[in-house]
Amino acid sequence: MTSILIVEDDKTIAMGIEYALNREGFATRISYDMESAQEALHNENFSLVILDVSLPDGNGFELCRRIKAEGDLPVIFLTVYDDEINTVMGLDLGADDYITKPFRVRELISRINSVLRRYDKPGHRAEIIIGELRINPTEAKVYKDNLPIYLTALEYRLLLTFAYNKGRILTRRQILENIWDVAGDFVNDNTLTVYVKRLRKKIEDNPRQPQIIKTVRGLGYKAGD
Repeated sequence: MTSILIVEDDKTIAMGIEYALNREGFATRISYDMESAQEALHNENFSLVILDVSLPDGNGFELCRRIKAEGDLPVIFLTVYDDEINTVMGLDLGADDYITKPFRVRELISRINSVLRRYDKPGHRAEIIIGELRINPTEAKVYKDNLPIYLTALEYRLLLTFAYNKGRILTRRQILENIWDVAGDFVNDNTLTVYVKRLRKKIEDNPRQPQIIKTVRGLGYKAGD
């Protein structure tokens, strides 16, 4: 059974989410603060974490950073902060979605299922090789010539999008939909251009003549041959 950790200090909201998820067949565990959440993550296995930003003893962004540093466990932020800065910060830390309160329960469940489907793709955990680049999804690490490459969470997710579609041409729309799913309206082509450029600087020998992530004029991008 899919198990979800709900980290939410508002007991009414937490119990409402728990009730809705239980009806959908999910197993749940509630943590009302950062300390108990970390203890639960240490002692139990979860398929996904629903995480509030404001916690009585810490910050949800910090907890997300710790979760992603230890593995590739999916995280969905659920918070009252709906401004662009907080949304970008959450997604840049590796969160898979960002939902603002108040929210509709059916929308939350739909987004949970969407994130879980992405993580259940065949080969999601298998090591991927593109030229001299080696990607280990299990450890969320990237190596080139056996040396580690340090990427931001969003750069890593972009690279994974290309890696899981190695040899296929992806349109800009397909890439954006895969990275951001149903997240905020601030996502646009300029955002993608910036992140592709940043990623190329870190993984290509010559970013001006990329060999790993290639531009296919008029169509999009392609990783590998």
